[in-house]
Amino acid sequence: MKQTYRKALYLGIPAVGVLFCLWYVKIATYDIVYTDYIRLVNSYLPDVWNPDKFFVPDILTRIPVNYLARIINVTFFGYRTTFDMGLGVLGLGLAAVVFACYSLRRSVSTVWFLLLMIVMFSLNKWEMLTNGSGWVHFLALGCFYYHYSVIDRVWSQEEKKADRKLLLVLPWIITLGVAGPYCAIYSVILILTYLCLFLLEWKGPERKKDIRYFWYSASALIPLLLYMWSNSYAVEDHADAVNLSIGEAFGMDPVFPVRFLIKSCASMIFGEEVLNNWISPEPPGLPVLPSWTVYVLGIVVILCYLFAIWLNFRYKLYEKTILPCMLLAAGGMNHLLILVSRWIFMKDNYGMSSRYALQYQVGILGILLTIALLWKKMNVRAVRAGAVVCCMIFLVGNGYTTYKEMKKAPYREEYGARIAAAALQFEELSDDELRETFDYRRSREDSGQKVRSALEILKEQNWNVFRGR
Repeated sequence: MKQTYRKALYLGIPAVGVLFCLWYVKIATYDIVYTDYIRLVNSYLPDVWNPDKFFVPDILTRIPVNYLARIINVTFFGYRTTFDMGLGVLGLGLAAVVFACYSLRRSVSTVWFLLLMIVMFSLNKWEMLTNGSGWVHFLALGCFYYHYSVIDRVWSQEEKKADRKLLLVLPWIITLGVAGPYCAIYSVILILTYLCLFLLEWKGPERKKDIRYFWYSASALIPLLLYMWSNSYAVEDHADAVNLSIGEAFGMDPVFPVRFLIKSCASMIFGEEVLNNWISPEPPGLPVLPSWTVYVLGIVVILCYLFAIWLNFRYKLYEKTILPCMLLAAGGMNHLLILVSRWIFMKDNYGMSSRYALQYQVGILGILLTIALLWKKMNVRAVRAGAVVCCMIFLVGNGYTTYKEMKKAPYREEYGARIAAAALQFEELSDDELRETFDYRRSREDSGQKVRSALEILKEQNWNVFRGR
């Protein structure tokens, strides 16, 4: 009876988190297309069944599952952005359920599990939650976590009947159907994990040589190579990117990557808007904190990473469960990935954007999970004190960011309502007004024309804001 109650509790908490995020989406958004949706409408609508739009050379970069979601959205909901946002929240809920199952299996206490869920459902990722065009990234992270947990079960000798078959099949489904650009870190983590597990078994007292790890690695590598092949046909189209090579750019500003990485780490504690409001308040006034505070916070997060890695090796946690190490590695690599993919804008605060919080969150969960699993084994006062500090930093930071975002939610909804009002009279507005209002690639001369084209498609089909009019 007690175990049943515990299971219901651990699965009920993610359900509450999902309801909280759905409520936030309701009060912070308006069902209107803008920003990235303009490109999607022009590219894929109105004929969502057209195979010519699906079978393209770079199909894998388009994330195939998006086509199915788009068909359902158009057919049954008249292309509502709220539908996509809801899918994103459900994807986040899937990730939380994976952690719930893992926590039950590892006997993580309720208090620690609640801390993990507070971070999981914090609103530091508000930009992803309110932009439905990126809903699939929530699903991708949930799938990654599930795959990682299957590896953990196999390594811990707690495998289920189909687990080893899943290790061969999952990378093909996830990499080619769901992951999109996130597949790079996912695949690298899988390959490195299998290599490490093989070496750990080979160096163990029994000196096993499980060659199945090579098959698992191949099943992760081949889909990645297929994705890269498909990506070679994609045409990159970045607005406001510098026309320099990475060597030239970093040669001009050698400290740029260091500043970028430290600032991106700082955003794991407090969101970018919170920090900016403290350092450069609007309207202008006396700053609450000096500008160097961002670097202090970033360095603190890096120290938390190092502390968690040290704990894993000090207590040999990886011998019992490999998931925390995988999360830590993935979180760190995500910071590097954002640097490698976004240096072209030469803005050292670009990596602090809320749109990347979902990727950075992987590392936070790895830090907290490490501490949760080792808490009872920490018999040194200084180590336990360090663990408490790490947890409080992320709990307070994410909690305060969520509080501030809830306060801003009505204003975000008002912003969407103004865009919707403009959409209904778009034929009377100039291209310049459409470009500014719909926040779509403002530096491009054809931005307003693209917005007009997208709205014409929606009006002709009576979709989105034009439904019932």
